[in-house]
Amino acid sequence: MPGPKTNERLGTRATLRGYHMSASKARVVLNLIRNEDVNTAREILTGTTREAADVIAKVLASAVANAVNNDAQSADELYVSAAYADEGITMKRFTPRARGRAGRIRKRACHITVIVSRLDDERLEVLRASRSAQAAASRSRRVASSRQRPATRRGARAEEVAVDETPVDETPVDEVLVDEVDSAEVDVDETTADDVVESPADPDADEAAEATEATEATETTEGDETDAADESTKDEASTDATEETGE
Repeated sequence: MPGPKTNERLGTRATLRGYHMSASKARVVLNLIRNEDVNTAREILTGTTREAADVIAKVLASAVANAVNNDAQSADELYVSAAYADEGITMKRFTPRARGRAGRIRKRACHITVIVSRLDDERLEVLRASRSAQAAASRSRRVASSRQRPATRRGARAEEVAVDETPVDETPVDEVLVDEVDSAEVDVDETTADDVVESPADPDADEAAEATEATEATETTEGDETDAADESTKDEASTDATEETGE
């Protein structure tokens, strides 16, 4: 005895009619979510890059909403019991070809239908067990990460304390500076005394100094004579001017 027809399947359905896409392209995506629970079907459609995935995701959301609002079912207990695409109206168009001929273009459409039903008790128990195991695993990961954070913080604090406890020279800065200044003064005094004691008299330097003094003396005398001559010329010029004015 054959099974029930596709349009006679039990469950809550949602249909999109006349979508401009070939039915073969939609069937490729519908085959991925058939007999899967609603949450898994949503994840599959989210990770599919085909254009039909976005459209089928909207149809699936509409079917789940119809089941929740119209049939009072729980969204977590539903699965995709049937999903199919029928041929819609095909529009005929033509394009020019060689030698005056025309090429046919078929713009196809399809009707997408998604039916959701409640899971049976056995499969529902398996699904709940798998979900609880996933929740426990995620909880354990969160607890492990939360425990690891304080451990890393304690390790960082221990490193900071170890760095702070390194031995440091406790000599005051003022005393260190005073000692350095005293040692520098002592070095300067020793060098000057050594230079004074060890530097012998240089006769050539003495002769050069005497020669420079003699030249400076001659220059000063010549400068005085030139100044006196200038003053005398100025006095003669002034007397001539007074005589002319008296006349």
